[in-house]
Amino acid sequence: MNFRSALGILRILAFVEGISYLSFALTMPLKYMFDMPMPNKIVGMAHGILFIAYCVMVFVVNLDKKWSLRINFWAYFASLIPFATFVADAKIFKVEQEKGA
Repeated sequence: MNFRSALGILRILAFVEGISYLSFALTMPLKYMFDMPMPNKIVGMAHGILFIAYCVMVFVVNLDKKWSLRINFWAYFASLIPFATFVADAKIFKVEQEKGA
């Protein structure tokens, strides 16, 4: 995997953004069951930044690769559903990177 390309950076961001989304499964019980809101605030801020970075990188890669509307839709939609960025990486980003190599 070429991490120096925009697509490689997008693949890393997809993984990290997916992890940050899943981290809410740990911090939400802490917030609502144990009255510990601080971990949720930290994870929420990190996830927000990663979400924006992911969306910006999808846009940047689209400018380079000229993706179809269908691929764009699924790449952006993946950021809204837990586990979906992992699927987008496997089904879209990895395939696109292998095409270019």
